[in-house]
Amino acid sequence: MTMRFELKALKGRHGLEALSLEAANADDAIRQASAQGYTVLSARRSFAWRSFLPKPSSPLPLGLFSQELVSLLEAGLNLVEALETLAEKEERSEARKIIRGLLDELYQGRSFSHALAAFPQVFPPLYVATVLASERTGDLPEAMSRFVAYQAQLDVVRKKLVAASAYPALLILVGGGVTLFLLCYVVPRFSHVYEDMGSRLPFLSQLLLDWGKLVEANGMLMLALAVIAAVAIAMLARDRGVRQWVADRVWRLPGIGQRWRTYQLARFYRTLGMLLRGGTAIVPAMRMASGLLSVALQERLAGASAVIKEGHSISHAMESHDLATPVALRMLRVGEQTGRMGEMMERIAAFHDEEVARWVELFTRLFEPLLMAAIGIVIGVIVVLMYLPIFELAGAIQ
Repeated sequence: MTMRFELKALKGRHGLEALSLEAANADDAIRQASAQGYTVLSARRSFAWRSFLPKPSSPLPLGLFSQELVSLLEAGLNLVEALETLAEKEERSEARKIIRGLLDELYQGRSFSHALAAFPQVFPPLYVATVLASERTGDLPEAMSRFVAYQAQLDVVRKKLVAASAYPALLILVGGGVTLFLLCYVVPRFSHVYEDMGSRLPFLSQLLLDWGKLVEANGMLMLALAVIAAVAIAMLARDRGVRQWVADRVWRLPGIGQRWRTYQLARFYRTLGMLLRGGTAIVPAMRMASGLLSVALQERLAGASAVIKEGHSISHAMESHDLATPVALRMLRVGEQTGRMGEMMERIAAFHDEEVARWVELFTRLFEPLLMAAIGIVIGVIVVLMYLPIFELAGAIQ
C-alpha cells in the first residue's frame, strides 16, 4: 500500500523545493527523489486530512506551455531557443523558475525528457513518456501536439460529466439542507408546542417530535458523532481494499456499473492509443495508463500484461481478462490485422465516449424529475406530520 510523502529537497541552483511523492515508506520516497537528482533534507508522511484540502494549481499550466512550445518549434527555433523565449516572456516567477530549471538541465547535456522528469509536480509521467518516445523518432512537436489533443479530448468528456451532474448535485444539496433544517431546528421547537398542549398525537407525528426532543437534548453529541463518522468515511475511502470493495458493489448495479466501467476503459484506451502512436511499447504503455483504472481493473490489467509478455495477442489478453467490450474486441482485432493499433484504440475510446455521453444525457433527463419529486415528498411529509395534530385539533373544535 502506497502513501503520500512531503519532502523538502535541494537540486543544483534551483534552491529549496517542496515535493509530493507516492511511496511505500519514507525511505522509498527519498530514493525516488534522489533518483531525480534531489538532495533530500526532510521527508514526512502527508496525513489523510490534508488530501481533502484544495490542492494548489500548477505553477506552469501544462496545456498552454505545450501549445506555446510547439508553436515556437514549428516556427523553426530549436528546443533551447524556444525555452529561452518562453522564459523571457513569462511574467510569473514560479513558472519562469521551472522553465529556467529545464534549461539548466539541457545546458548540462541531459535530454528533454530527463529535464521534465526533474519536475514531477508539473509534468506527469505520461507527459514525460510521450516526450521520451518522441526523442527516439525525432518528432517532438508532433508528439506534444498529440498530448495536447489527448488532454483536450479528456477535458471534453470530463466537462460533459460534470455539467450533467451539476444540477442533480445542487438539488441534493439544497434538498438535504432544507430537510436538515426542518429536522434539527424546526421540529425541536414544535415539540415544545405539542408538549404544552398535552393532547394525544398521531403515531408518526409523535415519532417525529420525539426525534426533535432527542436532537435538542443531545445536539452537540450528535454533531460530534456526525463529524467523526464523516472523518472515518474519508479515511476508509483512501484504503485500497475498501475502494475495491465499493467498486465491486458499484459494478453490480444494473446499468450504472457497466457504464462506469466503459468510461474507465475509454480513458484507458485513449491513453494507450496516444502512447502507441508515439512509439511506446505496449507493455510499458499499459503500465503507464494503469492509473486511470480502478483497483479491480488494475489487477486485471496486470494479468493481461503477463499474457502479452507470454506472446499472446493484445485482443486475446484483453478478452481473457474482461478489459474489452464486444465492440472494442472487434476493433482490436482489426488493429492487429492492419498494424494500426494506436489509431484503432483511439477510435475505440471515441466510440465509447459518445456512448457514455448519450447514456449520461438520457439518465439525467430521467433522474432529475424523479429526484425533485423525491425531495418534495420528503419535505412535504415532514411538514404534514408537524401540522397534522393542529389539523386534527381544528377538526375536533369544529
